[in-house]
Amino acid sequence: MSRSITNKNAPAIEFKHVWFSYDSHVVLQDVSFSITDKDFLALIGPNGGGKTTLLKLCLGLLHPQKGTIRIYGKEPEKMRKILGYVPQNPNPNPNFPVSVIDVVLMGRLSHVRLGRKYTKEDYNAAIEALDRVGMKDFRDSPIEKLSGGQKQRVFLARALAADPKILLLDEPTTGIDAPSQSMLFELLRELNSHMTIVLVTHDTIAISRYIKTVACVNQRLFLHEEGKITKEMLDATYQCPVDLIAHGIPHRVFDEHNHVHEDEERDK
Repeated sequence: MSRSITNKNAPAIEFKHVWFSYDSHVVLQDVSFSITDKDFLALIGPNGGGKTTLLKLCLGLLHPQKGTIRIYGKEPEKMRKILGYVPQNPNPNPNFPVSVIDVVLMGRLSHVRLGRKYTKEDYNAAIEALDRVGMKDFRDSPIEKLSGGQKQRVFLARALAADPKILLLDEPTTGIDAPSQSMLFELLRELNSHMTIVLVTHDTIAISRYIKTVACVNQRLFLHEEGKITKEMLDATYQCPVDLIAHGIPHRVFDEHNHVHEDEERDK
């Protein structure tokens, strides 16, 4: 896999003055940042702020109107074989029953020539990916019979089956319980030892002890390389007061929105 990366010293992901719009609606404006190999980046920000769009630009599924994007020094569409992707709400159609191994084998499609069947190598890669996420014993189970947390691990295995160097995840904890979330984050910590991870999340506190870098995205992007999620960062990104709740803090303070003061003035 490393032979496909011509410049090992290049950033894992690099955006330079990237603009993207859907028709006339600007989603990302003048975004510039870079992250290094084996970084763990969390993307936070409000709905519609451009987080998912940024992931799709990394994958080469979308193309910027302005600016450049490079994955290890190359255009994203040339690097898809080293990219693993877990989209938001990736549940297959329940009316089209497939087994767990069938789902994971889909991660090998970039390695299979058009019209060719899966090889023994593809099956071995799928089984190995299931083993890494603790789902090997469920390989023949119907995907619709699994719990939310189990499904999410299967979708992660599908991404890992491609043998990625960069793993992109869009809200992977949506719809799964707290124990499953903790298990997923610990697994991502292990994977981060040999791959770069970019994670879109709203669960900023739960992920804060795992990440190395955080980017606040709301059309513009602000990168914080220390990986600390602070109240000031959240306020600047969401452009309104945001409560920050953390373990070890005996209390929290609720900031008032500006309109609260305005309502009080009207009542006088």
